[in-house]
Parts: sequence; structure tokens; C-alpha cells
Amino acid sequence: MLRPFFIFILINNPKNHSAYIKQSGSFTSVNKERKKMKDIKYKRVILKLSGESLMGNKGFGIDQAVLDFFADEIRKVHNIGVELGIVIGGGNIYRGLSASSQGIDRATGDYMGMLATMINSLALQNAIEKVGIPTRLMSAIKMEAVSEPYISRRAIRHLEKGRVTIFGAGTGHPYFSTDTAATLRAVEIRADIIVKGTRVNGVFDCDPEKNPEATKFESISYLDVLKKNLRVMDLTAVSLCQENELPMIVFNMNVPDNLLKIVKGATIGTIIHNSLESREKV
Repeated sequence: MLRPFFIFILINNPKNHSAYIKQSGSFTSVNKERKKMKDIKYKRVILKLSGESLMGNKGFGIDQAVLDFFADEIRKVHNIGVELGIVIGGGNIYRGLSASSQGIDRATGDYMGMLATMINSLALQNAIEKVGIPTRLMSAIKMEAVSEPYISRRAIRHLEKGRVTIFGAGTGHPYFSTDTAATLRAVEIRADIIVKGTRVNGVFDCDPEKNPEATKFESISYLDVLKKNLRVMDLTAVSLCQENELPMIVFNMNVPDNLLKIVKGATIGTIIHNSLESREKV
């Protein structure tokens, strides 16, 4: 049995203190980290980006300037301690849903779309790593040469270690959108919120790019999204969010610092949540 003064030495010896780092001012660094964490409202976040958002002003493909901008926005939230997962679509390269009109089987077209999401994911991973942020790319379809297979526990571990984790290839199954994939991954990794980056600042009663008189919703329930048939996400994704009481914020990703302000709790875009009425119906 240890004597009291030995216990005192063990507790007060900096080498044995869990918060001590072998650098001068280490306790100050720990305090700064704690202060950062207090500024964060959403600790673990899934960011959903459309493939079209990578086109920029181009009509097809990937705009490097957009990639660099997104990478810098991601760097800002990573640097304050947010655990960030990303799901990105592939519509800038190929869209499986429209493939059937070209005579391609729907399932085959969806698998082609999954490959398009992997192209975008690799491009985004490269851009993020160029700004000094560690990343991992996980795929729902086995592609060992370029990514890890998706395993939820491994994904959570990557996030805990401070790695931005990109989830590619959708759900790995045809007939499911990347919106549904984002919702599914958010539920699996126990994310606090989904943030969907778009070209407009929130949810509107009609397309604001076509109708300047469109009315914006500051807050809306999933039940109302379904009732009003608002094209925020597909019905499967909305229902999954509603069932798991997972909030979502839709915002303009093209405005600098919007993502950073959201994770700190600022009111930007539209928040979608479960109303009391919708909770009763789940």
C-alpha cells in the first residue's frame, strides 16, 4: 500500500499528470483547447455537399478554385476541434437517376454515380491535405487501392483522432441517394447534426434561383417538409432524420466562414428539426 506522501508525489508530478504535455506552457495549451471546445455547439458534424457545387462556374467537372475554398472552410472548423465527416455527391460527373433516360439500367447507372462520388471524394481529400489537415477516405464499395472500406467503429475512431473523414460511394447500394447516405452515416457515427451546403442560404417555399419572391423558412419541422413537398432532401433521407431526431441545417456553403459560424451556434440558413407533433407521429 502506498503511503500518503507517495500518493501526493504521483498526483503532483507533472510527468504523471494526464493533462501535461512535455512542452513549456503545456497547461496553458490545455486550457486553450478547453476554451475552444466551449465555443463549439456541434462537436461531431456531417457535411453534405452536392457534386454540382464543385463545378463552380463550369458546366461540368471540378473547379480547383472551389475545391481550395472548401478545403479552407473545412480547415477552419477542424482547427477549433470539430469532428467532421463529409459526404459528397457525384452529379457534376454522372447522375444515375438520369441514366435510365439514356437506356442504361437504373442499378447500373447508380453504381456509375457511386464511382463519380469517389472521384469527387479523392479530389476533395487531396485539397484538404494540401492545407495540412489529416484525412481518411472510406468507401461503401471496396476500393483498397484508394480508400478504406467503411466500418462505422473505425470511422468514429478516425474522427476522435482528429481526421476529417470522407465517406464515398454513397450507401454502396443502388436506388439510394447521397442524401440518404449522409443521413445514414450521421446516424451511425452519432453526429450532432447534418449541415447541407448549397448555393442558397436555406430552405424556401420554391426555387429562389428561379423566383426572387421565394419565402425563406428560418426554421421548419421534418413533418412540414414532407407535407409541403419541399425538395430539401429525398423522402428517405428526411424520414430517417425525423425518425432518429437528427437536426439539419441547410445553408450557403459559398459564403466564407458560414460553416465555422454554424458549428459555433450562429443562426444561419434554415434549421430543420422534429416538432412536438412530428415526434408523436414517429
